[in-house]
Amino acid sequence: MSLIISNIALHFLSKIEETGEVTLRLGPDTIEVTQKIESFVDSLHKIYNSKGSKAYGHFSSTPAEGDSARFVDIMESYLSETQNFYDFSCQSGNLLKNELSKYDLTETGYLIVCHYEYMGGRYLLTAIIPVTEHYSVDGELNISADKHLDTSRLQLAARIDLFDYQQNAEGNKYISFIKGRAGRQVSDFFLDFLGCEEGLNSKEQTQTLVQAVEDYVAVNQFDAQEKQNTRKELLSYCKEQKSTDQEVSLQELGKVIKQEENGKDFYTFCQEQSYPLEESFPHDQAVVNKVTKYSGYGGGISVSFERGHFGEDVVYNAANDSLTIYKVPPNLKAQLLALQENNNQPEENNYE
Repeated sequence: MSLIISNIALHFLSKIEETGEVTLRLGPDTIEVTQKIESFVDSLHKIYNSKGSKAYGHFSSTPAEGDSARFVDIMESYLSETQNFYDFSCQSGNLLKNELSKYDLTETGYLIVCHYEYMGGRYLLTAIIPVTEHYSVDGELNISADKHLDTSRLQLAARIDLFDYQQNAEGNKYISFIKGRAGRQVSDFFLDFLGCEEGLNSKEQTQTLVQAVEDYVAVNQFDAQEKQNTRKELLSYCKEQKSTDQEVSLQELGKVIKQEENGKDFYTFCQEQSYPLEESFPHDQAVVNKVTKYSGYGGGISVSFERGHFGEDVVYNAANDSLTIYKVPPNLKAQLLALQENNNQPEENNYE
């Protein structure tokens, strides 16, 4: 296993809905890193990576109010070995408890704080893992209920890239966090706890990258097949980077995408055109997936086709809002012929 755990702590956070009181139950000061713990963190790492609705940011420069310490302050005290990891995790828990008391939210779950290494990267993961009740049956057919950590419902989580943070504290993307389905107020609560401000917009960066590729193939007058191949090269590269949790690098992409006849690569093209792109950035795979395919759903109709077919095997007429498909896929054709034959059969009349 390529994941190495330096430190891990687990605490329980709950809020009583009737009174609004927030309680924090501190976990053990030492958790032995067994194979089960390693497997659990590895699973959590993969679940977090698979979340498509992540955003990126950085610690706010706003000073703390009064004598209270910010998350970045207590994190720094741990990284500089001024205090141990357990004390840092307890302070984090109390900071989260105080923040939750300000909101009309009933978040309950286990707060996990984990410092680990993966594929050469050093990370600090902070997350609230919800609890779900499950049922089991013993040999005597007695039903019993118990609770377990429901990592599949992970929504409140953030990860700090410690290498990026320590080497580029002025950067805008060393913190990643899950954003979207949990709701804006919940996101605000967790960002306030971290003292995090949104920075790099992954979706906008990816949209600009896709547009740059389209401009590149147009300027160089690639034929239809070369254009499609270039889009597939972009898609393949981005999928590989996503699978290994690596950022998209313009320089690397310049070596992957087909070069111009004059020898200029895609990276040089981007530099000359001054696209507002970072040298490297975490990308939005959902945006890249659309470069080779068009798809849509509505009113019970679902259509999907490769971009290279547009204008040839798939023709859209804007005048009457119609879509004509030539070379119907064999499996669809067989279903349509069967449906047509069935509809053409005369209905039997039943008489009493």
